[in-house]
Amino acid sequence: MSRALRRSWRALVLAALLPALGGCASVGYYAQSLRGHFDLLTRAKPVKEWVGDEATPADLRERLRLSQEMRDFAITELKLPDNASYRRYADLHRDAAVWNVVAAPELSLQLKTWCFPILGCVGYRGYFDRDEARGLGDELKHAGWEVSVYGVPAYSTLGWSNWLGGDPLLNTFVSGPETDLARLLFHELAHQKAYADDDTAFNESYATAVERLGLERWMAHRGNPHLREEYQETEARRAQFRSLTRALRERLDALYRSDASDADKRARKAELMADFRRDYEQLKQREWHGDGGWDGWVQRANNASLAVQGAYGDLVPDFMRLFERVGGDWDRFHAEAARLAKLPKAQRRKALQGAGA
Repeated sequence: MSRALRRSWRALVLAALLPALGGCASVGYYAQSLRGHFDLLTRAKPVKEWVGDEATPADLRERLRLSQEMRDFAITELKLPDNASYRRYADLHRDAAVWNVVAAPELSLQLKTWCFPILGCVGYRGYFDRDEARGLGDELKHAGWEVSVYGVPAYSTLGWSNWLGGDPLLNTFVSGPETDLARLLFHELAHQKAYADDDTAFNESYATAVERLGLERWMAHRGNPHLREEYQETEARRAQFRSLTRALRERLDALYRSDASDADKRARKAELMADFRRDYEQLKQREWHGDGGWDGWVQRANNASLAVQGAYGDLVPDFMRLFERVGGDWDRFHAEAARLAKLPKAQRRKALQGAGA
């Protein structure tokens, strides 16, 4: 048994057994995590088998072939891991890989965190069953938290499951736009290069920077002007929406940190949320020809969903500047991110911002 295999096996055993020290609730949560992940793995089979099976729909066959081009590109051009991840495919017969539960206080954008063996502390709790996720969400709401429960198309095991076949491609994300598939693959593979066990914002912003930078290189590689045109239109809207929500987060954060009374904060918060929804409607009608793709998110927006969005984007500009500072060298970029991930959180943030200056 190789050192990597022994390390992966220890991780699996610890994840299964350590919760027993924390009571029945922890045992149940880890049991569903292991059960759900192994169900996912057992459904997966090599892409080559799916492509070679005449029963595989033609559009899926072509998309799986494209995914392997992306996977090879990630290795050779973006210096992402060369391992078993995303070399197999599974159909889960559902619309999400897992459902995440996130929570934040009524007057704060600070995400509630949960701590786990191996992964450390993160600002979400994932479930393979939608009803279980909603159940926890209801408990947290009853306790006074603002909660968001949402499906996610993929997740990363940080590479520890590669000896079991690696993180597979899933029906939950392979059939979308080509640019979205590339973004997701690059994002999830980035988590295997650098990961701080106590800093969701660092981890997600780094992976988001990798996906954006990687996608630019992928589109150049493909040389398809229509692909770039479609992406630019979609990304322009995303940028406008990010700007709108970032402004709201900044206003809410300033309000929550102020010396105003809780009653005044609640009143002003309601005003800011109403202003945000009005501005969104105006943007949608003025710039997007009435496209309401974010209507549901805006209607449900609260501290929890806003904080999650911030975790995925607030540090991205720092990572973009870091990439420029290392001359666009992917090996150096990943190595520097991995070095920063090992620092204490406060020191990590200071170093990242200093490196990007």
